[in-house]
Amino acid sequence: MKIGIIGTGFVGSTSAFTLAWSGIAHELILTDINQSKARAEALDISHAMPFASSCKIYAGEYAALEGSDIIIITAGVNQKSGESRTDLLARNTEVFKQIIHQIIRYAADSIIIVATNPVDVMTAYTIQESKLSPRRVFGSGTILDTARFRTLLAEHLKLAPQSVHAHVLGEHGDSEVLIWSSAKVGTMPIDEFAKVTHRPLDTTIKNQIDDNVRNAAYHIIDGKGATYYGIAGGISRLCQAIKNDENAIFSVSSSQESIEGIQNVCLSLPTIINRNGIRQVIYPPMSDNERLLLKQSAFKIKSLQP
Repeated sequence: MKIGIIGTGFVGSTSAFTLAWSGIAHELILTDINQSKARAEALDISHAMPFASSCKIYAGEYAALEGSDIIIITAGVNQKSGESRTDLLARNTEVFKQIIHQIIRYAADSIIIVATNPVDVMTAYTIQESKLSPRRVFGSGTILDTARFRTLLAEHLKLAPQSVHAHVLGEHGDSEVLIWSSAKVGTMPIDEFAKVTHRPLDTTIKNQIDDNVRNAAYHIIDGKGATYYGIAGGISRLCQAIKNDENAIFSVSSSQESIEGIQNVCLSLPTIINRNGIRQVIYPPMSDNERLLLKQSAFKIKSLQP
């Protein structure tokens, strides 16, 4: 599988290393406005390949993206400490305009994964500007928030996170919605499982988990300046699902005609991903309050979309 990554900052370079090391990509092209940075990252990662896979990795201009199966867009300005993802919008829209036109010129048949924040708005902008099928353009959305939710639940319940089934939906941002009502361990509702294992999820613990999921990025940015390992893992997993035609479900951001009365908005819902991109979006059962919160999240994103 040939994968192109546009942007070699923390997220782009970490995603590149993960994709190359795992062997998900057999050919990896790094593109960046700073060509020296792209070349250096490609060279550095290539030196790890004798220990891992036979992936060929190199830097190139946009023309080198021709024939890519997947293009991952991570380019954009970094989120500053104390800055919300939506504050990045004006600065990143200008960056994207040129990128999208170059993708259409050289690799219009690729699947595009948007990871730049604010990811829901940037995904909508990419679909609008590219005129590509919405089934082949989606954002990383709340895939990382969902991973954080499952990790924290697993820590409380003393389980492996892979055994916890729960989603964060809506915006990848402050209005995201943790869906407690349908969270499960195996086939058992999570509240019931918590009681029988003597690890109850009372209101205080749920509020702590919500806060830690919702504000995780801010804590990480305050501590080390950027988040990149978690999202790189999520991006690599999406590429693996596409490569293997898995029909696996992820909470990614895609274009929805109507969500709780809000029309034509990009946000995250459980989504079946295969080699063609999005096969189907699933609208899961939710409580009345969760539906209201999702509507508010959709309204917020819609107000920011171009």
